[in-house]
Amino acid sequence: MGHREDLLEGAKRCLLDKGWVRTTARDIVAASGANLASIGYHYGSKDALMMAAFIQLTEEWGEKVGRALAAGAAPDVSHDERMAACWDSMLDGFANDRAFWAAQFEMIGQLPNRPELREQFAAVLPSGREGIVAIFEGVEDDKVPAVASRTVGSVIHALFIGLWVQWLIDPAVAPRGKDIVEGMRRIVEGRVLDPSEA
Repeated sequence: MGHREDLLEGAKRCLLDKGWVRTTARDIVAASGANLASIGYHYGSKDALMMAAFIQLTEEWGEKVGRALAAGAAPDVSHDERMAACWDSMLDGFANDRAFWAAQFEMIGQLPNRPELREQFAAVLPSGREGIVAIFEGVEDDKVPAVASRTVGSVIHALFIGLWVQWLIDPAVAPRGKDIVEGMRRIVEGRVLDPSEA
């Protein structure tokens, strides 16, 4: 690998080991074997390098989840069962990739005071929504129409963030996939308060 790739790998390790705030440029240099000047040369700044590392970690996570779902997906399951399995896989991913999710939560906390980070997040948000629809539908990203990304992707993303926060607070009370699908159906059908359950 060259310095650019070494820096990216070092930044990924630092992001997972130390988080966004506690990682310094010197930490990245130590983890990568590169030199301090190479951060500016290849990425412009430590924050730009950290954002690139974060994006690559997110892409790797999406590919891993997609592979797990594809391997475990039975061809004859209903759409609801596939959706529930997707949500359960996401929940399992929180536990399996705890350091990644903790780092992401820390990064989001930086956004109110860091307009440059907000801009970078905003730039990748559309592709993130497209990617999450692709995972849930079991298709390649380029098969997701823009309207599905904008509408369904936004809703899944909002639910995903809420689920993630619930899991961080207490994994034992976070809903499972079946509950999420049932809740979505009840909201859409207008039967949130079902009289038969009184």
